[in-house]
Amino acid sequence: MDAVVLSCEHGGNHVPPKYRDSFRDAEQVLASHRGWDPGSLEVAQAFQRSTGAPLVSSTVTRLLVELNRSEGHANHFSQYTRDLPAETKRTINDQYYSPHRAAVQEAVERVRASGKRVIHLALHSFTPELDGEIRTAEIGLLYDPGRPGEKKFCAAWRTRLIALHANMRVRLNYPYLGKADGLTTSLRKKYSDAQYVGIELEVNQRLVTQDDAWQALIADLAQTFLTGVRPAVG
Repeated sequence: MDAVVLSCEHGGNHVPPKYRDSFRDAEQVLASHRGWDPGSLEVAQAFQRSTGAPLVSSTVTRLLVELNRSEGHANHFSQYTRDLPAETKRTINDQYYSPHRAAVQEAVERVRASGKRVIHLALHSFTPELDGEIRTAEIGLLYDPGRPGEKKFCAAWRTRLIALHANMRVRLNYPYLGKADGLTTSLRKKYSDAQYVGIELEVNQRLVTQDDAWQALIADLAQTFLTGVRPAVG
């Protein structure tokens, strides 16, 4: 049997008051894809309602500290925080980075204690164009191809999505590689393929609107995801 854990690392672009001096004149950057993943928290909350699964989310900008990168990674801190005093950066890690990571792992551990396989879905969105390159997908499903459980889950999820949306470009390990440094990657080191399935859902930000089509897509994403959870829910 499976149980779901949800996370959303880039749900907002909030700058805590004590760090606002580091983000003077950064309003445009904060509002862009560099500051957050528009739509990702909305999708995550919809999945939580559909699954009843625990959701660990953050609305603090990724430019303060990048929750989806390992400590020591070049992008763990951004251009706005990289040169802060070491003590300040430790405080940021202690207040925002470590608690998020710990909460996700605790949710995973609770599932493991029940003897179920964890399906960890991290919700993200991606900019339609990056460095002059137009992204050629509406949906990306990221996983580690060396983990058979993840590969099988994503391939089947893609098939179900295309059955509902024949013209939708659903790509595997695009626009990023699922085995690249990130939260799911760190958790794979702790659990076997039989214990843990770590997947990232990436939604093209071009689709993020307030219309009925967007809401219908969110519902279809959740429904097709749930069909793959053992035993099927619904």
